Amino acid sequence: YRRGGTTDSSGFEHVFVGEVKDGKVSGFHNWIMFYLEEKKGDIDYRGYIKPRGRNEAETNSDDHILTLQFAWNGVEKMVGTSFIGVSPEFEMALYTTCFLCGQEDNKVTLNTGTDEFDLNIKVYTMAHDKIGTSYPEALSHND
Repeated sequence: YRRGGTTDSSGFEHVFVGEVKDGKVSGFHNWIMFYLEEKKGDIDYRGYIKPRGRNEAETNSDDHILTLQFAWNGVEKMVGTSFIGVSPEFEMALYTTCFLCGQEDNKVTLNTGTDEFDLNIKVYTMAHDKIGTSYPEALSHND
């Protein structure tokens, strides 16, 4: 399904591949696509935004979620949060579960064994029965 006109993307494409709309990067929440585009030289990584935490947890190599700033083919993405190192199946299962719960905002805690992240999984629907977009928002990061 397409989210808009005949040249629009599906919810899957929007979330996992990304697109440029009105001069801004939209979607693009998948670390694998980010890696592949960065490897080709099409990503200009600008840094990350640290979520608030109860104990000021350090961002390090074992984190599984990051809020990034980057440019994709010269087009800015001011804020985009992505899971890092998880499978697409995990993301699809999480987004589908949140969609089936029927809420736009879905508070979850991700415990990776070394860190704990409080997240809000955003789910916007299309025509009440399709996912238009879904993505994580990092609320806090705790050791």
